[in-house]
Formats: sequence, structure tokens, C-alpha cells
Amino acid sequence: MAITRNASEALEIVQLGMPLERGDEVLTTTQDYPRMITTWKQRERRDGIVLKQITFPVPPPSQDDLARRIEAAITPRTKVIHVCHITNLTGQIFPIKKICQLGRAKGLEVIVDGAHAYAQFPFTRDELDCDYYGTSLHKWLTAPIGTGFLYVRRTKIGKIWPMMAAPPEMNANVRKFEEIGTHPAANHNAIAEALTFHEGIGIERKAARLRYLKDRWARRLEKQPGVRILTSFDPAMSCGLANVSVEGFDPARLAAQLWDRRRIIVTPIVHEEFRGLRVTPNVYTTLGEIDAFVEEMERAIARGRG
Repeated sequence: MAITRNASEALEIVQLGMPLERGDEVLTTTQDYPRMITTWKQRERRDGIVLKQITFPVPPPSQDDLARRIEAAITPRTKVIHVCHITNLTGQIFPIKKICQLGRAKGLEVIVDGAHAYAQFPFTRDELDCDYYGTSLHKWLTAPIGTGFLYVRRTKIGKIWPMMAAPPEMNANVRKFEEIGTHPAANHNAIAEALTFHEGIGIERKAARLRYLKDRWARRLEKQPGVRILTSFDPAMSCGLANVSVEGFDPARLAAQLWDRRRIIVTPIVHEEFRGLRVTPNVYTTLGEIDAFVEEMERAIARGRG
């Protein structure tokens, strides 16, 4: 495991460092993180690879449906599957172990984007059975901004070129991915404190709290006219992050209203396939704050001004 500055850096190390040839296909979804899609598109321009993106409904009917969509899109030219552990748009959790094992059976590389997964809900490396995993630690672990990590299975390290040059003696050394020049030690040191705090809460209790907060606002809002929750309530499919769409309302304007009236922060999501507000409470979010959000949403819907 290498310490990086965020998930984007961790994932781009693998995306840009993995040997690929002209015509090789990379398979991802239309809901992957924009920076990672941009990285693959740069390799399209530079190296002549082909990026293929599959679609899926929000929410999908099941995790098996997600795995089937990926499997159906594999061709003889496919070399890489790049998939989010949980999407940043709606909080959809993917069946990572099934996808990783599918890729391994077909001789494909599987890169997992865990930016929003680590420290949000329980899982272990061995349960995922993945070869590449990148995440940020400033999100759900609440470590300082500028911290993340990249996991690469030991047998895979030697084939990935680091983004910054390292001597050949480090070919099989995961520390080659940490070669970024002079950087502050304080951020790295603070990761231990964040882990201690996280472990003190306990990941099972944390995930239960996050799901409770999500269900508190989402179950109430789904009863409103024109409201659609774009995130599954199935605990296997989501945790604390969810997306709500209100028919006839512009997400950016609605988010601005929430901020102006009650200083409530949500993220407007405008995607080619859907639009809504991403709502992301954390363990420190109070029930009063959740209810204030719902009240403001109900008031906006009643006014009918989107």
C-alpha cells in the first residue's frame, strides 16, 4: 500500500502507468468519476486505446444486474475494467468481488475507485479480492485534505510505471508510487489519528448511523409529489450518500435556496441521464439538521418554484 494525496492521484498512477496498446479497450460506466474518465480519454488521444462506457438505471434493480451489464460489454479487445466501489453521484455500491473475479477469470485488469467507500461502510481487502484500489482519506475517514492510498497486489507492482520516475531497483517496491518530491509529513502523520478516531466509533456502528440518517430524510421526502429517490434503500446497495430528484426543479437553484435560507449544503448533480441533489450527512450530522433539510425541501416543493 502506498500513501498518496487523494483518490485521483492513486487511480491515475495505475491508469497512466498500466501498459496498453493501440486498440485495447477499457470498460467503465457513464457514472464513473469525471477525472478518471478524463484520464482514460487522454490515453485514447495519446495511445489510441478505446474507452467504452456502459449505462445503468438509478437505482438499478440489483447488484447482479450491474455485474451482468459489465460482463455483457466485454469483448476480445477488453483489457481493463474500471469501476467505482460506490458512485459519487447517487451512492450506488457495486458488487466489487464479483466483478474482480469475473475480470480475473477472463484475464482482465480490474481497477477499483474507492474514493467514497473507505470508512463509510464495512469491507476488507480480502473480501473485495481486488488487484488495484485507490481512495481518498479526507472524505469518510476525515483525515486531512491531501491524504489517500493506493493498494496494488504485490504481483502487479512491477508492471505499473510510477507517475514520477523511480530507479529500476524500485520496480517491485510499492514505495515507487510515493515518489512525488518534497511534501509535508504532517498530513501523513495525521492519518493515524483519524484511524484511531474511526476505529473508536466502529465501522459497523458508523455505517448503521449513516444509513439511519439517509433513511430519515429519504423515506420522508419520497412521499412528496414529484420526488424520486435515485438511490436504493437496500443496505447492500447504498449507505450514507444518496440522491434525490424533484420533478420540475433545477438542482442548482434548489441547492442555492437551501443554502440561502438555512445554510444547508447539498451538491447539485446534473448528469446526461439524470439530475438531482446529492445529500451526504456524516456521523456528526444531527437529527435536527436532517429534519431542517426535509422541512426546507417540503417548503420548496409546496411553493412549486424550481
